[in-house]
Amino acid sequence: MQLDKIVNYHKALADPARLRLLLLLSKGELHGQALAEKLNLSQPTVTHHAAKLREAALIKERREKNTVYFSLNPEFIYAGSEASLKFIFAKGAEELEQESPESSLKESVLRNFFAKDGHLRQIPAQYKKKLIALQHMAEQLEPGVIYSEKEINVFIQQFHEDYATIRREFIMHHFMYRENERYELNPPEMWTRWENVK
Repeated sequence: MQLDKIVNYHKALADPARLRLLLLLSKGELHGQALAEKLNLSQPTVTHHAAKLREAALIKERREKNTVYFSLNPEFIYAGSEASLKFIFAKGAEELEQESPESSLKESVLRNFFAKDGHLRQIPAQYKKKLIALQHMAEQLEPGVIYSEKEINVFIQQFHEDYATIRREFIMHHFMYRENERYELNPPEMWTRWENVK
């Protein structure tokens, strides 16, 4: 885990309300209104704190019609804690500077599969590499924007002509949410993470 991610992890935890929010979610999934009542906070304040925790990948969210449900993301909570310990007790600066295999793989995929103009030469056959390519494209979409199917097709075509396949992959791997031919980018915590693929 890179240093900036470790710092963001601790920034997200550096608030009593957020720690109490995590404690409530440790007992199970809750929606925003329930959290607001239990924490004695306004709904916008809870939304603000949840956004900070979501950005640091400490919680996940799912939508059910107009209600947003929150739950813990235990893997990232433990990962952040372990990364902090490893950083503090690292045996020498060389370990800190050493590039991780994950970042090397990502750079390799972006270099080999994407042309200089950003066009995807081909959809990678290997699952992990395909997820890296999908994530790279999804990161170019605007969070919170509702896209029509035509708009998503046009967006994908700037990368690759097979927009139907990539659009389907976006949905299958939770990069996007689709309802009534409308598409919206999911929070990054919901995406199928290539880093977690063995």
